[in-house]
Amino acid sequence: MPRIAGIATFATCMAIVAGCATAPSTTESTPALKPIDQAALLAVVEKAAKDMLVPGAVVMIRTPQGTHTAAVGTTELGTQTPPDADTHFRIASNSKTMIAALIVLLAQDGNLTFEDPVAAFVPDVPNGTDVTIADLLTMRSGLYNYTNAPEFAAALDADPGKAWTPQEVLAIAFAHPPDDTPNTTYEYSNTNYALLGLVAEKAGGRPLGEQLHDRLFKPLALQETSLPAVDDTQIPAPYSHGYMYGGSAFAMVDDPYPADVKAAARAGTLEPTDYTHQNPSYAHGAGGVISTADNLTTWMRDLVSGKVFDADFHRQWLDSVQAEDPQNLDGQKYGYGISYQRFSPTAAMYYHGGEMPGFNSFMGYDPDNDVSVVIWTNLTISPLDDKTTAQALLPIILDEVYTGLSLAPSPTTTR
Repeated sequence: MPRIAGIATFATCMAIVAGCATAPSTTESTPALKPIDQAALLAVVEKAAKDMLVPGAVVMIRTPQGTHTAAVGTTELGTQTPPDADTHFRIASNSKTMIAALIVLLAQDGNLTFEDPVAAFVPDVPNGTDVTIADLLTMRSGLYNYTNAPEFAAALDADPGKAWTPQEVLAIAFAHPPDDTPNTTYEYSNTNYALLGLVAEKAGGRPLGEQLHDRLFKPLALQETSLPAVDDTQIPAPYSHGYMYGGSAFAMVDDPYPADVKAAARAGTLEPTDYTHQNPSYAHGAGGVISTADNLTTWMRDLVSGKVFDADFHRQWLDSVQAEDPQNLDGQKYGYGISYQRFSPTAAMYYHGGEMPGFNSFMGYDPDNDVSVVIWTNLTISPLDDKTTAQALLPIILDEVYTGLSLAPSPTTTR
């Protein structure tokens, strides 16, 4: 399955898992979880990061057995500064879980309904009277994805420090005709969440960052999580630099790296570009949040287990997931800013992914087994095999957590 174009690989994490292998049947008497071997976990993360030329990576796992963290490499090339669970990084489209949660809270407050048209909150949206809030949340608006536009990636590289407003990225989207009629097909589009950020500001009467802080980050003690202002390119200390080979377009579309780039990266004669301080305001509601592995494991557990909404709206949130492919009802699902998939008879996860120039990440929670998994890397895409790096780590990590899985591909050696 090709990488989804945009700020993140967003919901493709479990597609990688599904494509690797089929989990064997598990009997009721077989424990779902393995005892996690800290040394083995660290070894597989170190090897995978080396194989993909990843400068630094963190894997954090919480299970009923306890918390296990594998942190490898460095947060900045040319230094030996190891990352850890409290290192800040840009979480990209994992932010969508938070924007969606705020929208659900605003619905819970009575400030909007999921059936409201987006035109009630934002003017001049194509098909705006037919596109509902639920369509935006579930990626079924049919609106063109602004991060697919070639002119957008070119603009990012021409002026990396530019402060983008939501209206500017939406103007790029609306200059292209919609891809489909509303509520007919699933198609991942960052335009949906750029719009939802504006909907939240209109319905909530305050800036998006303030509402996220007051409604989510502060109540859940996510003290290291924030949405920066549009002119703020800094990341709170301690933080990781973020790297990628080539221009921004490689994080926006599904083009593979050219052979000469792969050869030079393999030979060590080409260094990745430091994207740490590229202004992330173009992502804002679609992917602008900064956080840590520790905060994200808490966030996913609290979100899925019912600590964010009341019982009625939590049930609506859980029930929002629907098959992305109507011909594969047991496959990957997407709902109100969340993906869901069962990958073994005893394990299923609610999850999301995030990708932007410099960073790649995954976060998931399995409520049946009380398992949280967060993975982040500071290299967006491996130049050796064109894989998004955190997602490529996911099958390897799941094999370390669950009994009876064999999802990871055969090991390869970096030359």
